[in-house]
Amino acid sequence: MNTSHTSSNLKSDLSDKTFLIAGAAGFVPSYVCQNYLEKGATVYGLDNFITGSEENIEILSKYEKFHFEKCNIYESLPDFKDVEFDYILSLASPASPIDFKIIPLEIMRVNSEGTLKLLELASRHNARFLEASTSEVYGDPEIHPQVESYVGHVNPIGPRSCYDESKRFAEALTMSFYNKYKVDTRIIRIFNTYGPRMRPNDGRVIPNFINQALRGNDITIYGDGSQTRSFCYVTDLVNAMEHVLMLGDHMPYNIGNPDEYTIKEAAEFINQALRSDSKLSYSPLPADDPKRRRPNIDRVASLGFSPQVTFEDGLTRTAKFFKEKI
Repeated sequence: MNTSHTSSNLKSDLSDKTFLIAGAAGFVPSYVCQNYLEKGATVYGLDNFITGSEENIEILSKYEKFHFEKCNIYESLPDFKDVEFDYILSLASPASPIDFKIIPLEIMRVNSEGTLKLLELASRHNARFLEASTSEVYGDPEIHPQVESYVGHVNPIGPRSCYDESKRFAEALTMSFYNKYKVDTRIIRIFNTYGPRMRPNDGRVIPNFINQALRGNDITIYGDGSQTRSFCYVTDLVNAMEHVLMLGDHMPYNIGNPDEYTIKEAAEFINQALRSDSKLSYSPLPADDPKRRRPNIDRVASLGFSPQVTFEDGLTRTAKFFKEKI
């Protein structure tokens, strides 16, 4: 994996460090694991495959210093008798809208009980802890772009609440461990991310549009397509996450790409990039779907991060992955 353009303040050799990464079989976490394995670290991955891919674990298992345990982190963690962790990363939660209807209670439990177990482990190991939160904590935002000091506009009983509210709880839990037990914590709020290894039936904008364009089907737009999103390529996200983990403080950081597109523009861009003649079709907008979503990334930029992969380049790489899947 190429995560070039990394700040010179970040270490390229982590061979003396040990990571625990929950959710290792997932889309973004598999890249995070790979990043640290390529820097020589020992990485322990956990996943129960509720949405993760065994293919991702096969990729990681080619690295000698990768160790995997299948487990459900909100039930129990493995007995790490002879391991001392330097970093514990909480990346285990399903994050796709299609999951919110199917496994809402599992999502709530992994972000509450699962996060608690990981924080307790971090406290025992004196390890640095990172909570991968989400832009969804802002809900349907009333300010634009979103800054970390904004406390959000969230429906606690809406169709997305199992994810939005459990992530807000996970942030509160993380901050409580920082305040009460002095655990060295980090919180990141991830904005829309895309790239190879996404689930083809993920239900999110980019895989939906790419799959429809590749098949020549109509591209389905919810609402009138005027709602906006900011799309960050996965290696840029991993780079931003590392800046926060290694150089940041305990307060939340938005991580993503501030380039903003309407959903209609994204569909037209994908059509053009894939040389597809798919037509656009429109369906009703789901409840509580955010109208505008764009991060202010000044805080993470102050650590030396800036996105490097253009939307066109990222789409080309992602489309290649999906072509091989179809």
